[in-house]
Amino acid sequence: MRLRLSGEVIKDDLVKRVEDLSGQNIAMCYQCGRCSAGCPVADEMDILPNEAIRLLQLGQIEEVLDSKTIWICASCLQCSSRCPRGVEFSSICDALRAIVLRRRITTPSVDAGDVSRVMRTDAPQMGVVGALRKLNG
Repeated sequence: MRLRLSGEVIKDDLVKRVEDLSGQNIAMCYQCGRCSAGCPVADEMDILPNEAIRLLQLGQIEEVLDSKTIWICASCLQCSSRCPRGVEFSSICDALRAIVLRRRITTPSVDAGDVSRVMRTDAPQMGVVGALRKLNG
């Protein structure tokens, strides 16, 4: 795989968003691998924690967003306790999960206009709103 790196790719707005949401500086990681070595669920991950951080450093955020790693992270904080630079991969995973979930919400699967007139007039308003949120997010 060949990557074209530039300042625009590496400091992508989405990577900046991950840093803002997580409170972590992704550039702080120097790839020692201690986070991956100590992770109790690393065997189940398709991208190890240090690999995910490296991909983010290289601006390859979509690859990380599509991985199952961000969903498997147990948020046990073992990674941050072992990290000599104090990078919390679990906080980064939380931010990545939030981005994925927010993307799903923007593409609704049920349109409010498809709700029957009876539901709109007779059902409790909060029930209809709650159902639409559940079906769309």
